[in-house]
Amino acid sequence: MIIKSIYETSYPGMYKVEPVEGTSFFIRKDYLLKTDFSLLEAGVELSDEEADNLLDAGLTCVVELKAVEYLARCEQSRFGLTQKLIKKDFEKKYIEKALSYLEKAEYLSDLRFSRAWLHSRSLNHYEGRIRLINELMSRGISKETSQKAVLEFFEENDEYELCRKDTEKQKKRGKQDEKLIAALMNDGFSYKIIKEVLAE
Repeated sequence: MIIKSIYETSYPGMYKVEPVEGTSFFIRKDYLLKTDFSLLEAGVELSDEEADNLLDAGLTCVVELKAVEYLARCEQSRFGLTQKLIKKDFEKKYIEKALSYLEKAEYLSDLRFSRAWLHSRSLNHYEGRIRLINELMSRGISKETSQKAVLEFFEENDEYELCRKDTEKQKKRGKQDEKLIAALMNDGFSYKIIKEVLAE
């Protein structure tokens, strides 16, 4: 491969490479493993290994740009975004590299996703911390991150009040006695909170 031109784009840290033959593509220094970026300039002829490395960086950039499209719509978890990109037939090695970069750059955050998900979930559901942690973990969020997000959530939301609202909802559905307690426990409230709320 012979480079015709290379220049930085308006997207910080991303460069457009135009080879003498073939289609132009984008790269990042972060995605180059075996090629010295400082040697890349117009007129340089690359070895096959250097060209392959450059093309790998280009394919990683393609994944990154697609991931950013999804992130521009709403917060994503790394697990969820990985699944979406796999469905688009991107290779796992490029996905891993691109998402690691986006995490490092703080464009992608499981904690931020968890906060947004908890806020959205609370609009239509009354659930306790046990259920919420399990729901986040089922979406590929680590236990540690799930617990941290839920802890923050309950610093702003009263779990007892949510249990009271869920109790009223379950009663309207005809639940009472042991069935009521079972329904509340299924929604993630501890037995201690349930007993205190029912005793009010």
